[in-house]
Amino acid sequence: MKALAARRHHRFAPVVLLLLALLVTGGVYAAFAPSPASADTASTEDIETGQKLFQANCATCHGPNAEGSDTVPSLVGVGAAAVDFQVSTGRMPMQMEGPQAIQKPRQFDDEQTAQLAAYIASLGAGPAIPTAEQIDASLGDPANGAAVFRTNCAMCHNAVGAGGALSEGKFAPALWDTSERNIYQAMLTGPQSMPVFNDMNITPDEKRDVIAFLVDQRQGSAGGLDLGSLGPVSEGLWAWIVGLGLLIGAAVWIGAKSS
Repeated sequence: MKALAARRHHRFAPVVLLLLALLVTGGVYAAFAPSPASADTASTEDIETGQKLFQANCATCHGPNAEGSDTVPSLVGVGAAAVDFQVSTGRMPMQMEGPQAIQKPRQFDDEQTAQLAAYIASLGAGPAIPTAEQIDASLGDPANGAAVFRTNCAMCHNAVGAGGALSEGKFAPALWDTSERNIYQAMLTGPQSMPVFNDMNITPDEKRDVIAFLVDQRQGSAGGLDLGSLGPVSEGLWAWIVGLGLLIGAAVWIGAKSS
């Protein structure tokens, strides 16, 4: 016991304890942290085909090794989910320079999109394409999704996902026609001006709840005219023009009758 006590007071004891603490902390983090996507599930053939597609269609802007430039982002480490979102919505390849990439008819089919995603995923780990279970709206809670959405997303996309204008010619698109997979991927990767909501910010279950809430909005308003679902702006305009117009009309009619 005396020997053990003596070692506790050794001058290197704090260093050893610090190293042990760092080792334990790193091990716990590695065990519980979300695992990034990899290209392990993609075949070598898919990766090679994706590389050819990239060289023919994307390398002009993003560089031959997807390293990017001063004005174009690097794609190393963005993951398969980012590629699937951008390519499946037709935002990439970009048609022209502008404040943000505009959604348009897609240039690649599902197989080619998957091959491009596999190639980019092979360059560096990043978010994976969500599974069918992760985007199944029937498994989500729309009420909790509404709370999560209004806390994190409504300031740009409107309280019901109708979209809205941003600064410098940018805009947050309406989400009613966006696929469940692309909604999840947008939260995960943060395209355009959108922030990244990784699994530490919004959990996978909460992302599915948000999808369930947005899918519910596609059913239309249960309270009559939705006035574009633009909230107090359109409602106030309606009240001002129609309501005040009716009051003025009534006042004129009463005045005409009395005279």
